[in-house]
Amino acid sequence: MKLERKADDKTRLIINQCKIPKKKWRYGFRSSAATGCGWVATYNALQLLGYDAEPRKLIRFYSWMLPLLNGNFGTAFWCLPIFFKMHGFRIKVSLRRKKFDEMVRSADVCVLSYSWRRKWKYGAHYVTLHEKQGQIIGYNTYTNSTGPDVYGESLAAFLKERKYFWPMLIAIKDRESA
Repeated sequence: MKLERKADDKTRLIINQCKIPKKKWRYGFRSSAATGCGWVATYNALQLLGYDAEPRKLIRFYSWMLPLLNGNFGTAFWCLPIFFKMHGFRIKVSLRRKKFDEMVRSADVCVLSYSWRRKWKYGAHYVTLHEKQGQIIGYNTYTNSTGPDVYGESLAAFLKERKYFWPMLIAIKDRESA
């Protein structure tokens, strides 16, 4: 998969993966609305960095990374760092919340993975985020997102407040930035 700069300045983000029609961009045997947050976070990060990416090619790449699962249970945590590294981006990965705020501020864009639990229901999710005017802004955060989600000034505080656990942050610097 070759990444090229977008021909225009438009940023086409997927704000809410649950709005993706069930038959469009299947991820394994399931819909991207159900398990596509990994490729959606990659797509959104590339959009914010100014690159074009075709969802079908991202899905094919991540399905290839886990050939037996084919995205049926989502995207494994090691797949996103591998994707960005393979395409020449400079990345830093951390599991330490105390480093997250500094990493977000020094990166061009980030991808956060975390786990959540509500009573007996458990899941994991990927979101794209970046800092804008002192605020951390996330994309595709909730099932009811209608636009960018404001996390506030601290990602660590946001995670603690929401009781999200097992977080991993991938800080990404554009391959063309100094």
